Amino acid sequence: MTETKQVTASAPDQVKPARRRFLGAAVAGTAGAAAMTAPMISVAQSPTLLKMQGAWGAKDVFNEMAEQYVARVNEMAGGRLKIDYLVAGSVVKPFEVMDATAKGVIDGAHSVPVYWYGKSKVASLFGSGPINGCDAHQTLAWINREGTKYYNELLGQLGLDVVGFFAMPMPTQPLGWFKKPISGAADLKGFKYRTVGLAADLMQELGMKVTQLPGGEIVPAMERGVIDAFEFNNPTSDRRFGAQDVAKNYYMGSYHQAMEFFEIVFNKKKYDSLPKDLQAILKYAAEAASTANFALAMDQYSTDLQELISKDKVKVMRTPQDVFDAQIKAWDVVGKRLADADPFFKKVVDSQKAWAKRVAYYHFLNDADYKRGYEHIFGKLGF
Repeated sequence: MTETKQVTASAPDQVKPARRRFLGAAVAGTAGAAAMTAPMISVAQSPTLLKMQGAWGAKDVFNEMAEQYVARVNEMAGGRLKIDYLVAGSVVKPFEVMDATAKGVIDGAHSVPVYWYGKSKVASLFGSGPINGCDAHQTLAWINREGTKYYNELLGQLGLDVVGFFAMPMPTQPLGWFKKPISGAADLKGFKYRTVGLAADLMQELGMKVTQLPGGEIVPAMERGVIDAFEFNNPTSDRRFGAQDVAKNYYMGSYHQAMEFFEIVFNKKKYDSLPKDLQAILKYAAEAASTANFALAMDQYSTDLQELISKDKVKVMRTPQDVFDAQIKAWDVVGKRLADADPFFKKVVDSQKAWAKRVAYYHFLNDADYKRGYEHIFGKLGF
């Protein structure tokens, strides 16, 4: 008992020094941690800034679509990355954005491949090419599943140091605006016509005199008589830049550009320098913007088409059937000529054809007759 009492009595005196040492170490550790973490909390990291220029004027609906992409990137990046978006002409001309991006004059561009098809006509195959049965959605699926490897091969051949993504399966582009009405394919001969890409080769085959111009130069060219017919892309873009003021005959539907897509490119060195998660945001924001772009298009294009009819008194017509027939035959001629001249062009077209044979077959066999449903509710369309 005596021994036990001695141990119990002396225990507090033995514990105090150890406890003081422990508490002192803990306080010192806490102070050290606070000193280490305080600067990290108080100093904000500046975002990586990318300068991107579009090929579109400030009022064009395509500019809104580019901004939809930029907004998605900036929001998902959470302050670590920011795209500073500039409208057409801010740094370079619309047809020059690919070269400017490749050379690092700008960090990125929002455009279409047909704007640089002068470097290689294969570029137009990633925008608007020969008719094979696939629509824009199915052709964009080809790019996603198979076409990207050919696109990257083309960039390598041309020494274009960029990384590219595609968005927005564009609806069929109208045959366009004519100062004088047409009744068939024979009437197209001799028209001075604006289009771009392989569509220029096609319409020249039909006897038109083709000029390739950016969107902002079209109406002035019509006013000066440089051209007397043109297409750009859609009722909204056309109406916003004043097509209805220089022509009143608007023909809907064509095979010259039955599909097209936005091309979103970044300088490869700049892209490769980014962390993997920011690279992924730039890539997958294109897919997100594609949905938003199409929704905007469906709403706005249809609204503006009705206003062209009701407010602007434009004569809107379906393109004559024999124009479609003549275009298909012309595509056969143009496609063969280009494939014979360039094995790489043939390789890409063959890939598209193999895809179309399977994918379009599924589509035509399975697709509902939407026109029949429309006419059941709203009555016959009359064309």
